[in-house]
This record gives sequence, C-alpha cells and structure tokens, in this order.
Amino acid sequence: MKSTSTDMAIQPIITLNNGVKIPAIGLGTWQSKPEDVVNAVEYAIKDVGYRHIDCAAMYGNEKEVGEGIRRSGVPRSEVFLTSKLWCTRHHEVEKALDESLANFGTDYLDLYLIHWPVHLNPHGNHPSFPLRPDGSRDVLVDWPLKETWRQMEEVLKKGKVKAIGVSNFSEKKLEEILPTATVIPAVNQLELHLYNPQHNLLKYLSEKGIVAQAYSPLGSTNSPLLEDETVASLAKKHELTPPDVLLGYLLSKNIVVLPKSVTPSRIASNFKGAIAAKEKLTKEDVELLDGVAPGGKQKRLIMPPWGIDLGFENWTK
Repeated sequence: MKSTSTDMAIQPIITLNNGVKIPAIGLGTWQSKPEDVVNAVEYAIKDVGYRHIDCAAMYGNEKEVGEGIRRSGVPRSEVFLTSKLWCTRHHEVEKALDESLANFGTDYLDLYLIHWPVHLNPHGNHPSFPLRPDGSRDVLVDWPLKETWRQMEEVLKKGKVKAIGVSNFSEKKLEEILPTATVIPAVNQLELHLYNPQHNLLKYLSEKGIVAQAYSPLGSTNSPLLEDETVASLAKKHELTPPDVLLGYLLSKNIVVLPKSVTPSRIASNFKGAIAAKEKLTKEDVELLDGVAPGGKQKRLIMPPWGIDLGFENWTK
C-alpha cells in the first residue's frame, strides 16, 4: 500500500486482529458534498499518498467516492475502502452492503462497520430517521445487536468484505455481541480527540484486540481543540501546527485517524503533518496531552439524540 511517488510521505500501517493491514491515516468523507468529494478523493490518493478512504451509506456520497478512486488511477487493490451499515438496515445487512458495493463500483470492501448500535424502525415514517409521534427517534429497543453481528460475520465469510467492525460502540454495547461472536470486531470507530480521549474504553479495546479509529480527530466546525494552549505550546516546541499535534497525538497511541476535508491544501497538510508529529512528539508530550481532558476540558461534540443509553461515559441523552 506504499505510495508510488518518492516525494510522498509514507504513512504508518496498523495490522488488524485478522491480519488485514490498514493505513493509519484515512480521508474522512462525512458531510463532504458529492460534487466536492470526487475531486477530494482523487487528489488525496493521486497527489498526496492517501491509501485509506472512510465512507458510509448515510453520507450519501458513495458513488462519488468510487468515482474519485477510479480517477486517481491507483488500482482498487491499493486503496483501503470502508463503509458502514445504516441504522434502518440492521435486519438486512447483506442487501445494504450490496447497495454500497454497487454505489462504489467494486465487488468488495476492505472494512464494513455497524454505524451505530441502534436499530431504527425500517418501516417508520422516514427512510433514514423515523420518528415516533412524540418526536423521538423510532428505535427498535428489543432488537438484539448480536443478530446484526451474525449477519456481518456472514458477509465476511462470503468474501464481500475483508474485515468487519463497529462504530460508536461502548464497552456495554460491545458486550452485547462479544459473547456470541465467532469473529471479534477488527475496529471500533469513535469520536476520539484531545477533549474526548475515552481512556477507559481505549484500554478495554486494547485488551480485546480491537483497533480504535478516530472520527472528528480535529473536532468539528469551529473546534475549540485548535485553540488549546497545550496544543499550541507543543506545536511551537516542535515547529508543527495545532492540527499536526492533534493528529500525531492519536497516531502515537496507535489510533487510526480520519481527518475530513475537501480542501487540497488541508488534505495534504493533515497527511504530512500527522506523520511529522508522530515522529516528533515524545512520550512525555503524549502523557501531557492525555491529561488535558481529565484536567477539566472533557467535551463531546457528536451526540445524536437517540433517546437510549449507549453506555458511554460523558454522554447526555
């Protein structure tokens, strides 16, 4: 999966629990408009050296991501492609996967994730976000997550995906599938960043052999992370930028980072800066950053109103 260009930085690779190798820096595509994401994906792969694209059916841009991969000229086999099962499709995993494969124009995914540990009513009043009469999310509270996972294992056996995992799963939700699982999830994609480090959950995942992935590693729009004093001081110390430090911090903890951008300069700087920061940050720097959230800055930025207890620390319904 190494870049074919000698002037491109070579990113770190992490080996998943089934032996599949995943590039540790991926391009996130959440909230990327279809008309923008084609060019973003093409540029990231062809000109910068990304070999990992993170997508989801719910993002509504799978076709354009697939087109961007084709336009890059890099063989499909050299690009690690992820998508996710939306919440209204827990009862029909293979059908949902087949739709994603058709959108991308490929016959397999490198990684397929359960997007959230929530099954929304597939026969509700909206195809993606059905609501009850009182306005709350129409969640099928009795749906067993172990059944969703059984179906995920089936598509893995059929070779339609190379690895399966979960997203937004707490220890509590993982314990709903692990007792009956024949395949341990390869990854758990989470909101992970300086202000929401989830130290306890990361320790649990490490013990289970599950790799953590970080979405929103730089925070979201108008993120307070970029203005953090500790980050600024380390950026100055190592001649880095704040985004470099935030990404390198997570990479140093063997977390896959998925920064999202459609701006060429940022796509490039996120990739190269993350690698540079991982090399420069010391063990003491990482420990210093680990203490920022517990020191009073704990803050989640993504909390959809599911109306049920997902089992996370620092989450308000």
